[in-house]
Amino acid sequence: MSPYKHRQPGTYARVTFGALALLGFAAALYLGTDDSKAIWVFGGMAALMLAGLLLFHCLTVEVVRGYLRFRFGIGLIHRQFRVRDIESAEKVRNRWFYGWGIKLTPHGWLFSVSGFDAIQIKLKNGRQYRIGTDEPGALLSALESAMKRA
Repeated sequence: MSPYKHRQPGTYARVTFGALALLGFAAALYLGTDDSKAIWVFGGMAALMLAGLLLFHCLTVEVVRGYLRFRFGIGLIHRQFRVRDIESAEKVRNRWFYGWGIKLTPHGWLFSVSGFDAIQIKLKNGRQYRIGTDEPGALLSALESAMKRA
């Protein structure tokens, strides 16, 4: 099977961080004419929101060369697992209150940017992870195929 690679857009993160960054820059420009501290406060908030946007605007997942790899946004936050270390993988649906981002859930660490579908992997060492995806069938198929070859 050919390598799997898919980029899922983080629509919620894009809208939220983008809107807050624009709001912060607009407030800094509008209020900064009367108060220089406003430029620093709102400009700083806007810069933080812009950083959040760069970090979480998408989630890219790959199954390639014996590894399951995923990275958020520009790639500063990333993780990889050797396929041979994976004991099992299954499609799951996250509860709404698990949210998005990087969180510890009752089912292990969750990495997600949008939606509620995910693939849960259990490693041979007992640790569990959930990787959000809008293509759970395709990701699971690629992962199972790689696990058979490993």
